[in-house]
Amino acid sequence: MIADQVNGTYDITGGNYVSYIQAQQSGRANLDIFAEGSVMEPGTQGIYTMPDSKITSLAGLKGKTVAINAPKNILYLLAASMMTEQGVNPHSVKFVNVPFPKMATELASGAIDAALLPEPFASQAEESYGAIPLVDLNQGATTSFPVAGYVVTKQWAAKYPRTLAAFYRALEQGQQAADTNRADVEQAMEHLPVKPVPLAVSKETAAVMALDSYPVSSGPAGSVDLVRLERVVNVMHQFLGFGTFDVKSMLMDG
Repeated sequence: MIADQVNGTYDITGGNYVSYIQAQQSGRANLDIFAEGSVMEPGTQGIYTMPDSKITSLAGLKGKTVAINAPKNILYLLAASMMTEQGVNPHSVKFVNVPFPKMATELASGAIDAALLPEPFASQAEESYGAIPLVDLNQGATTSFPVAGYVVTKQWAAKYPRTLAAFYRALEQGQQAADTNRADVEQAMEHLPVKPVPLAVSKETAAVMALDSYPVSSGPAGSVDLVRLERVVNVMHQFLGFGTFDVKSMLMDG
């Protein structure tokens, strides 16, 4: 997606901060984070097992297979931080890549021992297979962790400032609605696309799934919480060996 944004296929994208920061640091992109997308809340991301699993704590994951949707991503960072806090070396766990839509099936079949699941996949796994949370990742050092944001290339922002400002105003309205009206969020989740990846959820799942919080800034585009973003870089330093990086360089006033 980042490569497509750099070549002009996409003007604006939203995604997890880790990927954007990695692309910026590597020189593959010159990005501006102009708005925050979501901040983790209780129950929105966790590690799940089956009810008959002998794994009852994070210590039980040593030597076990844990599904993750992609290597060394934000879910890995959240899990690694939680494991380290509880005295478990993340390297003692075998992380395997499994697409989110397939995780619950593989967990239920015993092909994997545990799964790193965000919403709505977590609630779907609970409803369809009886999966249970081993640990909620929204605690300790990763409480209220910043998950996703919206970016443009600096070149595009300079060329189309009015378009960006208009998008930002619309985005802020959406963020406000998402933070204050759960019914709107549930309806939106029910109508997400099913192709190329099935994302839409049932009315029942939408009603029970946990939600992130959606920051709303009172300022113009580019009013992003720097301290919050620095938390992402710090965890990347700790668990990915990420080099020195000034995340302020990715902000419009940086």
